[in-house]
Amino acid sequence: MTTTLSERPTAEQPTAERPTAPRTSPPAAAAAAAPRQVSSRVVLGAALLGFFVIGLDASAVNVALPAVGRTLGGTTAGLQWIVDAYTLMFAALLLSAGALSDRIGANRAFAAGLVVFTAASVACGFAPSLVPLIGARLVQGAAAAVMLPSSLALVRQAFPEAAERARAIALWTVGGAVSTAAGPVVGGALTSSLGWQAIFFLNIPVGLLTLAVLARVPSSPRRAASMDPLGQLTAVIALGALTFGVIEGGASGFGTPSAIAGLLVAALAAAAFVVTEMRVADPMVPLNLFRSRTASVSLAIGFAVNAAFYGTVFVLSLFFQQVLGQSAVAAGLMFLPMTALVAVANVSSAKAAARFGPRMPITVGQLVCALGLLGLLGVDASTDKLLIALMLVPLGIGLGFAVPSLTAVMLGDIDPARAGMAGGVLNAGRQTGGALAVAVFGALVSDRASFVPGMHLSLLTAALLLLVTTAAALALPRGRR
Repeated sequence: MTTTLSERPTAEQPTAERPTAPRTSPPAAAAAAAPRQVSSRVVLGAALLGFFVIGLDASAVNVALPAVGRTLGGTTAGLQWIVDAYTLMFAALLLSAGALSDRIGANRAFAAGLVVFTAASVACGFAPSLVPLIGARLVQGAAAAVMLPSSLALVRQAFPEAAERARAIALWTVGGAVSTAAGPVVGGALTSSLGWQAIFFLNIPVGLLTLAVLARVPSSPRRAASMDPLGQLTAVIALGALTFGVIEGGASGFGTPSAIAGLLVAALAAAAFVVTEMRVADPMVPLNLFRSRTASVSLAIGFAVNAAFYGTVFVLSLFFQQVLGQSAVAAGLMFLPMTALVAVANVSSAKAAARFGPRMPITVGQLVCALGLLGLLGVDASTDKLLIALMLVPLGIGLGFAVPSLTAVMLGDIDPARAGMAGGVLNAGRQTGGALAVAVFGALVSDRASFVPGMHLSLLTAALLLLVTTAAALALPRGRR
């Protein structure tokens, strides 16, 4: 059996090879426990810093897109790829990143991902044109996929006691949610004051600091974990080709050869993925997972909530700057009332689930978000800016209220031995929802002359999708877990 931190003998844990030590006085016991506590806090700090830059880069870039377009040129389709290149690789590689973390050890995987992420951030900041920037964003997304599951594995490793581990994971989760929510504000402030490149250069000191912290982290155990390279390859091709087809269709028309070819390749790759997962001995996405009604509904909801959040932030970031004529920092501040309440909603979700069961916050959260999106359908260039900012509040509260309980109900329905795989599939589904929303909504607003009607259609699509998954949530377990 692999040795973990919690299983290593210490001065307070007698073993068969060592006589029992005399009872330690309280001050001495506290001193002996201090190294483990310091180590645990160091690990949590490193994991939080890594999760922070992952979440920040997923959303901060949205507000900088008009500035990037002015500097590097490019159409709306090119700007969509700046967002989707990151999100697509993040979504697709999450499926097998957990297995990689197990094979080489969580601290090694996290460090390797962080080094690549930081180097890719440098490449993004110095990109001379749109194509190198998109390429560097692809690398960033791949590195982020490796960092996410390994950072959580480090937290689990550092806190062997259940109560401490639960509090640490809660902090880790809230930290990631806050960074994603704060992304538009931070991105706007950096773009207006230092230029859009500063969004990427910010990752350099954070990456170096995190690597320095990781040097103090104990080595992680390794364990055998099978990989599914063909399944991973077909998943990347399917998601990439689908996004390419949608973006090309919006820019040039869905009857063009490039759009048709992209959608055809996506369909063939998706079929190959299903066949591969049916035949491989140890698939990264066991298809019998979808026989569970709870798992299937949870995945659909995860897709919908990220589609609503990332799609709305993408479209409104363009609306605030291209239609209302706001600066990047002013556009970022428009999201502040929405993002400020996400962490509060996260905490409230856990309390509501403990009292009423997870179905209540998942259902109510989605419904609040959908109603908020429907309210935004009346927004146009003449709407008061403060009113728009306040109308975004239900989006942040609703999604912040739904997501933590959604994760809990998904993992609660799965065998604990498969929790890592289930978490990877759920997060991959969520990121896929965000990527496709940016592709579809970007296509709807690609014509500047009809931007506002396209924005309204995007918001209506997100609201209807959430209403459908709200109804589906009624099939989730009602009881407390």
